[in-house]
Amino acid sequence: MTADLLIRLGNRIRALRKKRGWTQVEFAEKVGLDRSFLADVERGKRNISILNVELIAEGLTITLSQLFSRL
Repeated sequence: MTADLLIRLGNRIRALRKKRGWTQVEFAEKVGLDRSFLADVERGKRNISILNVELIAEGLTITLSQLFSRL
């Protein structure tokens, strides 16, 4: 079940990033994370900390509840 949640979160982040027209490089620079780290997150390969989730939500200009709302 945990892996499924990571995949769903990654897919959600990817969809929101693409909706804004940002590449992984652009988004990674915007939120201050490494591009390869962000790529792993989007593929559901990383179990990231809540602090990084917050950075991602802020970068997408949404709340944490909005980010998690469609998982």
